[in-house]
Amino acid sequence: MKYISTRGDQAERGFSDILLEGLAPDGGLYLPKAYPKVDAATLARWRGLAYADLAFEILSLYIDDIPADDLRAITRKVYTAEVFGTEAITPLTWLGEHIALQGLSNGPTLAFKDMAMQLLGALFEYELGRRGETLNILGATSGDTGSAAEYAMRGKKGVNVFMLSPDGRMSPFQQAQMFSLQDANIHNIAIEGVFDDCQDIVKAVSNDLAFKREHRIGTVNSINWARLLAQVVYYFAGYFQATKSNEEKVSFTVPSGNFGNVCAGHVARMMGLPIAKLVVATNENDVLDEFFRTGAYRPRGTADTHETSSPSMDISKASNFERFVFDLLGRDGGRVKQHFTSPAFELTAGEHMDIAGFGFVSGRSTHADRIATIRRCHAEHGVVIDPHTADGLKVALEKCDPAVTMLVLETALPAKFAATIHEALDIEPPRPAGLEGIEQLPKRVKVMRADVEAVKAYIHAHV
Repeated sequence: MKYISTRGDQAERGFSDILLEGLAPDGGLYLPKAYPKVDAATLARWRGLAYADLAFEILSLYIDDIPADDLRAITRKVYTAEVFGTEAITPLTWLGEHIALQGLSNGPTLAFKDMAMQLLGALFEYELGRRGETLNILGATSGDTGSAAEYAMRGKKGVNVFMLSPDGRMSPFQQAQMFSLQDANIHNIAIEGVFDDCQDIVKAVSNDLAFKREHRIGTVNSINWARLLAQVVYYFAGYFQATKSNEEKVSFTVPSGNFGNVCAGHVARMMGLPIAKLVVATNENDVLDEFFRTGAYRPRGTADTHETSSPSMDISKASNFERFVFDLLGRDGGRVKQHFTSPAFELTAGEHMDIAGFGFVSGRSTHADRIATIRRCHAEHGVVIDPHTADGLKVALEKCDPAVTMLVLETALPAKFAATIHEALDIEPPRPAGLEGIEQLPKRVKVMRADVEAVKAYIHAHV
């Protein structure tokens, strides 16, 4: 299995190289030259596998430069009931005969990012140990990626983490999860701006090839293919739990900001998983909903990116979106580069019609929708959901087909967003043991202006 860039660089690379590299040298994202296809016999064989073994089977289709026994040992070490709370790892909670929540937030930081980040940490440690090298990870977070990455990498040999976040724009719980870590290899940088400013800095540093190579910069955002690949697994796991045979189809609704989570669903569908629809649910930052409705992609600036009660989706430039557009445009790297180096772009009428063939539809949710959905879910089912999951459930209920089971990907535990839960239900969401009073712990964070050179100087001084 070899990987190429979405922007036309045809140099083929192996998995272990792109694992440590992140962005391609031409600024594009890596994708496999072709998606491996999963036939009915393989689906039948995979049905009933433990999650760790299912992960091994899927990862093996994309990773041929790590010995099979080593890869199997890694997945079995990562995906355990001790880490994720249940043997199912991503259990379903049914809200009706044809709609369920797929639980992805039972890991160490209470968010779906743990599903991939725990694996990514193990892969980094394995590959760096094999090479005798070190890696300085640079990432951006709108709320959950940062804590998931830091908890996965803390104490890992040969790894430093530099995590950028928008100053004051995460929930108090999210900030405390990151900033309270005192590990010497963890560096939190709060950027005066929005998430897109943080993401732009990560890309700019990654595109400075001399700096990137001198300082051994890698990424953990979903621009890293390995992280997205890990997320593909839970689409298969959810499908097997929700169906009795491979003749059935399932739809997924995914709360989306940076498009990584739902892009993994796109990959699963391209592999042959029987997915009817992939429903993209946005909040008030609805660039993606606008694209799927109209064919126009118009990222917003900092001033026009709304601060909402589902803050992890307060994103107007969806990094992973480039991977889907690459497939939509027939893998024309030249056109993809032209589009994503422009301020905005618009599909032709024919290209917009082609979206339907990939199963995508979309919808939008507002603060009032979130509050109403949290209340409805609690009143009708006794289940408390976080505001991002509420965005997903609101749109799922609009797009549901009674003939097709709908799975809503749950994104975080409600404890991370206590203020919104209190507004909706007038209760304090329960916290897992050990996380009481986390907001009062000492914090270790550097506040900086949105300046690429200032961030590079900080990294240089701390490696």
